Amino acid sequence: MTEWSLDLPNGDGCAFCDYLTGARPYTVLWREDRVAVLVTREQRGIAHLLVIPIRHVPTLLDMADSEAGDLMIAVRDAAHAIDQVFERPGVAVWQNNGTAAHQAIPHLHFHVAGTLPGGGTDFGEVAESSVEETDEIGRQLTSSVPARSAVHRVVEPRLARSGGA
Repeated sequence: MTEWSLDLPNGDGCAFCDYLTGARPYTVLWREDRVAVLVTREQRGIAHLLVIPIRHVPTLLDMADSEAGDLMIAVRDAAHAIDQVFERPGVAVWQNNGTAAHQAIPHLHFHVAGTLPGGGTDFGEVAESSVEETDEIGRQLTSSVPARSAVHRVVEPRLARSGGA
């Protein structure tokens, strides 16, 4: 890993890595060889997903060339699924690097969210959805996630739960 001038959030461990291993409960919509798509508990739009590399990558600046294509295809496919299921007039995609850019978890992640009824997304305080609620969002999206066998994409709104599930 190269040293960058970015200030990263401090914390013990990585929440996203914990979600992927099942150490903490979270809805994982799909997994591939290098990428996973999660249904975030902070729904800032109508269906808000997180697209992350499975390998722990702190920022966009740390991403390997070999990961970039799969990550961006997953971002596109997440937007496609949101559009198909929720028929939003827009889809927002954003990504933050460093605390000055409001990165809260030091693991690269892209936000993909369908726009709200009045447009845009909610960047203020939002209520945290339950895992049951994010599971339901995942179930709704499942049939609209494009197949991609080349990267062994497994689509199932399966939870990564404590103790495995």
